[in-house]
Amino acid sequence: MMRAWFLPMLLVLCGSAVTAELVSTGRPGTAVVLLLMFLVLAGVNSPLIFPRPISALEAQRRSAADGRPVVLWRPGCKYCVRLRLHLGRNAAQMHWVNIWKDPEGAAAARAANHGNETVPTVIVAGRAHTNPDPEWVRDQLPPPA
Repeated sequence: MMRAWFLPMLLVLCGSAVTAELVSTGRPGTAVVLLLMFLVLAGVNSPLIFPRPISALEAQRRSAADGRPVVLWRPGCKYCVRLRLHLGRNAAQMHWVNIWKDPEGAAAARAANHGNETVPTVIVAGRAHTNPDPEWVRDQLPPPA
């Protein structure tokens, strides 16, 4: 659990240190702007922007029932963040598995990527696709009901 929050917490701490230094040298406007930038970066790299993760077994079961893709991801991965941001509200239609929380998810990522835990790995109809184009992923989603 702590590993997922390491980068966001580091960004907040660094932002706070830079802000304190800028305020002490008489540049509060710059300090506020930089602190906001650090906070946005921390938020984007936190697990908070991703839908609630489920286990790989549960994701596989749900995907078999509803045909929705499964995404194997991990916090701090810039490619996972890119995919998540490009999908927007459509991300909630997919089944997200955090490989740092789920050993079966990590094993699935390794099986799909020649022993590497490369993410995002999107599984559609039982076939794994490593770091696919977000538009392609969006096309794989079922039409809205």
